[in-house]
Amino acid sequence: MARVAGADHEYTELSSGVRIVTEALPSVRSAAIGIFIGTGSRAEQVQQAGLSHLLEHLIFKGTSSHTSLEIDQIFDGMGAELNAATGKESTVVLSRVLDRHIPRAFEVMADMVWRPAFEEVDAERQVVLEEIAMYEDDPQDRVFEVLGHAVFGDDPLGRPIIGLASVIADTPLEEIREFHRSRYVPANVVVAAAGSVDHEEIVKLVQATLPSSYEPRLEPDEIAAVIFEQRSCFETKETEQYHVCLGGLGIARDDERRFALRVLDNIFGGTSSSHLFQEIRERRGLAYSVQSFASHYAGVGQVGLYLGTRPENLVEAMSIIGQELDRLANTPATTDELDRSRENVKGRLVLSMESTSMRMNRLGASYLSHMPVLSVDEVIERIDAVTLDDLTELSHELFGVERLSAAGVGGDIEHFRTALAGVSPQLAAAT
Repeated sequence: MARVAGADHEYTELSSGVRIVTEALPSVRSAAIGIFIGTGSRAEQVQQAGLSHLLEHLIFKGTSSHTSLEIDQIFDGMGAELNAATGKESTVVLSRVLDRHIPRAFEVMADMVWRPAFEEVDAERQVVLEEIAMYEDDPQDRVFEVLGHAVFGDDPLGRPIIGLASVIADTPLEEIREFHRSRYVPANVVVAAAGSVDHEEIVKLVQATLPSSYEPRLEPDEIAAVIFEQRSCFETKETEQYHVCLGGLGIARDDERRFALRVLDNIFGGTSSSHLFQEIRERRGLAYSVQSFASHYAGVGQVGLYLGTRPENLVEAMSIIGQELDRLANTPATTDELDRSRENVKGRLVLSMESTSMRMNRLGASYLSHMPVLSVDEVIERIDAVTLDDLTELSHELFGVERLSAAGVGGDIEHFRTALAGVSPQLAAAT
């Protein structure tokens, strides 16, 4: 067992490989606890697409010791929150609970993770299929899935986290069990906690609840490089609005330029004073929702923007987006905009760190992905170091129209292509 004490957190790795990281906050009476598992949609083969997400559902359906109803009653009886989420590269089971209930809460959470009963599987398949149908019916959600394919093609990053209906419906139970046995192993797990916690007590809880036997860690497949190919993808659907995304490859989560990208994203479309929001919504009233975004993964990332607007506004709105992309390439920000964005990023960071859940998530996600846990002061230092030259370099590398693909959901593909021509004729002609 190896233990390391950091400036604001403590870390222990057990002989089983499970990692435990905690941050004590004496001023609170609660704790946020998370069990992070290194499995998500990116680690799935096509024939497994959605099994990580299905497992997230199934672990709530009972364990070797507790029925599904008993799990709900236990957490309701503690006034605690219990939830889970699946991402591209991880799954997390998390809770917020009063400090006196930590042992009971963690015991049940660990039982869910290590010893699911795999009961009511067929009923839960139907729940997930309904969830898939719900997303299919929501064009604002659906366009981001279409963008995933437009940017990443056949790479697993281009597939929806929620999974494929055929996989959810048809995968035999034994294959689901095997998927759990190979992914939910100690060496692929991080336990994180923040708040009114004692590190040694959390370590003891983890040790007491580990499975008595387990499979060795499944060695992950080597991550293939993503080769960008400009695409334009459209899904015809009767909607009141056209929902459009433009996006391209971004930068990896360990790229030091991620701090500059966060500042640039704020300026471009991440805040109410951003270029896109001001030009498209505030000055012209062409959309209710318009924004930019950035995501980071191992070895690669994604950048993009989203717009939802009525058919009669689409051409003009996309023309403005084209102008703003040109502006971003030539003059991404003024000195005042840079200063304002840096302060915005720092303010949001400090405010978020007043949440035990955010602190717990920072610890768990960082250790699961082998990223350093930077202190608030270290992050602020990096944000303050962002320059106008940094923004110019990133805007050229990431937001040139030749580096962007397009996705759309709406009534007519030809109208979509006409609107794309206002951004780039090359993009409008892409398939």
